[in-house]
Amino acid sequence: MLIDLQNVVKDYAIGSEVIHALRGINMKIEKNEYMAIMGPSGSGKSTLMNILGCLDTPSSGAYRLNAKNVGSMDDDRLAEIRNREIGFVFQNFNLLPRASALHNVELPLIYNGTPPAERRANAEKALIRVGLQDRMTHRPNELSGGQRQRVAVARALVNNPSIILADEPTGNLDTRTGDEIMELFETLHDQGNTIILVTHEEYIAEHSDRIVRLRDGKVERDEAT
Repeated sequence: MLIDLQNVVKDYAIGSEVIHALRGINMKIEKNEYMAIMGPSGSGKSTLMNILGCLDTPSSGAYRLNAKNVGSMDDDRLAEIRNREIGFVFQNFNLLPRASALHNVELPLIYNGTPPAERRANAEKALIRVGLQDRMTHRPNELSGGQRQRVAVARALVNNPSIILADEPTGNLDTRTGDEIMELFETLHDQGNTIILVTHEEYIAEHSDRIVRLRDGKVERDEAT
């Protein structure tokens, strides 16, 4: 079992008001699953993604990732888990504008202290995996939107993480380019990667093998596609 959520609750206090973002989420995700999380605005998608990505912790309940109870870890340990276990892909790419594609992909390896030669070799391999072997020295403003997202995917892959967590990864792309990125995710899944996709687009979610639909902080439906 890669991920096990047991009765996960997340509450936020805003002034004197308490927001119940997640209301007892139970979910199991196996290694090499390809899953989409959907739901209307305010359903808890972003909160659930932040917890899965170890960017936040539950108010109550348990979150186990690779059998480790990450819900009880301090910030330093969470940062270590994020760097080693989770690759993030965001809607707006989050690339350093003045850095080359290669340097952008190297960043997670710089943070974890990988030696320079190994760092460069791993970043090159990741860029080759996403089809950008001829764009390694280009900066983001010299790349198309689809190529920028491929750099972001390569950065997510470079640590060989347990999970690729993608938040609206086609949101800033046209339909054709978005389809290319989804084909890339399918290839990565076929190669053994576990992918969790957060999206509000039905046709994007249908690329996955399983859709979890949230409403009002609860799992409304959990179904195979």
